[in-house]
Amino acid sequence: MLVCHCNVIAEREIRQVIRAFLKADPWAVIVPAKIYRELGKRGRCCGCFPNVVDIITSVTEEYHLQIAQGLIEPATTDARPAARQDKRLGDVNERRSTGNRAA
Repeated sequence: MLVCHCNVIAEREIRQVIRAFLKADPWAVIVPAKIYRELGKRGRCCGCFPNVVDIITSVTEEYHLQIAQGLIEPATTDARPAARQDKRLGDVNERRSTGNRAA
């Protein structure tokens, strides 16, 4: 079924992206913008976002039920926060020199 008419995105594609995100981190917060970015698209009229949120909810519920039933082995998320922390460089992101004091 076609969910986004502006970008021609099918429900099947959205479900695949959500499952990939959940496989990487079962407790990740997934929003429509994150899905569209993964697909290389952008929301244009954003009229499909409520439908995408409903799909996110249903796929996440199904995934967590499968984990609870033991059908899927939950992923370990130990390596991900460390990789994320490498990207957070305060002085580089704030574009201040090292000698500058904020207070």
